[in-house]
Amino acid sequence: MNGLILTSFLFFTGIVGLVSWIKLRKSRLNTLNSFFLADRSLSFLLVGGGLLFTNINTATIIGENELAYSHNMSVMAWGITSVLAMLLVSEFLMPLYLKMGIATTPDYLTARYGPGIGKLVSCIFLLSYIVNLLPSVLYSGAVAFNGLFHFSEIWKADYWTTIWILIWVMGTVGCLYSLLGGLKAISVSDTLLGFGIFAGGLLLPFFGLRYLGQGNMMQGLHILLHNKQEHLNSIGAATDPIPFGTLFTGMLLVNLYYWGTEQYIVQQVLASKDLKNCQKGIAVACAGKLISPLLLNVPGLIAVHIFTHLDNPAEVFPKLDSLVSPPFIAGYIAAIIFGAALTTFNAGLNSSSTLFVLNIYKPWTEKRGKPADEKHMISTAKMFEILICLLAMFIAPFIIFVKNGFYTYVQMVNGFFNVPIFTIMFIGFVTKKVPAIAAKIGLMFFIVSYALTQLVFDLHIHFLHILAILFVVTCGLMLFIGRLYPMPVPYKQQLNTMVDIKPWKNRHIYSCILLLLMILMFIVFSPLGLAK
Repeated sequence: MNGLILTSFLFFTGIVGLVSWIKLRKSRLNTLNSFFLADRSLSFLLVGGGLLFTNINTATIIGENELAYSHNMSVMAWGITSVLAMLLVSEFLMPLYLKMGIATTPDYLTARYGPGIGKLVSCIFLLSYIVNLLPSVLYSGAVAFNGLFHFSEIWKADYWTTIWILIWVMGTVGCLYSLLGGLKAISVSDTLLGFGIFAGGLLLPFFGLRYLGQGNMMQGLHILLHNKQEHLNSIGAATDPIPFGTLFTGMLLVNLYYWGTEQYIVQQVLASKDLKNCQKGIAVACAGKLISPLLLNVPGLIAVHIFTHLDNPAEVFPKLDSLVSPPFIAGYIAAIIFGAALTTFNAGLNSSSTLFVLNIYKPWTEKRGKPADEKHMISTAKMFEILICLLAMFIAPFIIFVKNGFYTYVQMVNGFFNVPIFTIMFIGFVTKKVPAIAAKIGLMFFIVSYALTQLVFDLHIHFLHILAILFVVTCGLMLFIGRLYPMPVPYKQQLNTMVDIKPWKNRHIYSCILLLLMILMFIVFSPLGLAK
């Protein structure tokens, strides 16, 4: 192990930890609002940083670079098309959430369909976090660290054992951070790391291109742009992981779900001090998503010209970093990777305990006539975080056996949870009389049908297209049930405004700029641009 890389890693990780401690040393996590929602006090920079870096995790960094290396730039669509979804969420969903004063997205479903649906969706969220989100973040973090520091060689241990050890170390550190700091600690560290990721996003491509050009960055850029140009194409063909047509079907739905419904993401925004800061924060995160290919995709493109073959393509990012970066910079990027793993992991833990305590445990105690005080519920939330952390650490190592690329696996498994939940949310938004039974039937129908298409019958249709087809069919089914058995009293939204809901007056100008930049990105990385 290079001692300078380790020293640099510890130095930058220590800075983030120290600044977070200074910012939070006077905070008291003695109420549910402070532990789960940072007392609804986050400024737009903390909201934007929290959104961006909770989203850009090790699974994203490792997975997208893997697909850019093994296929092409079509994988960048996951991040770039998020801009449209985020702006739609900012304009239509966040004002509604803040007007209602909710703490979790199942709170809306409880208000719209009744407590049964709210609890059911909370359980689905928790299952998703335990079997997919938390294990995938830990696994990708372990892969990255082994690639950067070569622990399996140092410890003279096999790869499988090394991944187990690193997963348990990262899970333990992340759990302690979440327990001690709550959501505000996560948001502060997210923001600091968000600035770090922009710097890292510029540094690694710079050193990669310089290495490719044998010391001349411009020569390296010339090789990147003129050799193997098929890798520069973001317009995915049918054989690519992301066919271009999926951008207008399932990917749009997945992104709308993710940015407007996914609890660990939405919770970052619900903690904003007002709607203006909420919408500004989302715009900041959009700008970050447009810059993020520098870290998420370009290293994979550079690696195409350096590594002719890798036994495990998921290691392409850490191997490139350790090869081309000076030790001090390699340690800095390792600190970013470590932070990326922990911030998403911590946010997932915090959101899981939020869902469990507010949507399952608290209603249960109230039903028994023995409502627990806030101190007891915070203690319960922490114990629940420890439990799901242990479960995630046991599951994570087995992701090594998945096929067709780690990141494709993560997105495919997400399909069991994301669009089904978004479908019943969507029908709840646009109708007033569709009853709870329609939501239950629609949810089960969607999940079972998707499972059959992915695990039993091979329809030779991309899973994103299948998600879009099932969305339309399930919406039709719910509307049909609503026509037969409408709610006797139409749903009426109850307002519980806790923050100022005056919107950001300049949001439409910045939205247009962001959307134009999004379109320009696809033109640049296409046969009309660089992929001639």
